[in-house]
Amino acid sequence: MVYLTRIERFNCAHKLWVENWSEEKNKEIFGKCANKNWHGHNYSLHVTVKGNPDPETGFVIDAKKLSKIIKANIIEEVDHRNLNLDVDWIPKGTQPTTENLVILFWKRLQGALEGCELHKIRLHETATIYAEFLGE
Repeated sequence: MVYLTRIERFNCAHKLWVENWSEEKNKEIFGKCANKNWHGHNYSLHVTVKGNPDPETGFVIDAKKLSKIIKANIIEEVDHRNLNLDVDWIPKGTQPTTENLVILFWKRLQGALEGCELHKIRLHETATIYAEFLGE
């Protein structure tokens, strides 16, 4: 089994906020992420697939094809958007945390791959924070 990772980058805004909490509680729990005027991140998305290399090409999947799949199913939908307002497949009321995003991204990519299997999604929100999801 071989694992191949493709990295894509995107930028977007979001706000973490629970409507039935006070402003004070939102700020206490979410800090700067509760900014009423939103805030943004420069994300780095790592998509890892697994499979056996094709005997002719040597690829688990053509990395350019994997990039196109990631861009069509995720990047084009979230890049330079507001995750709370602009992305139809993020359910209303879902906090657009890095943890929730990796699960949603998994669902977007799971059925879009052919000839390999999705293994892991890692999403870096900052240089010091990331979440991973292995479909569990």
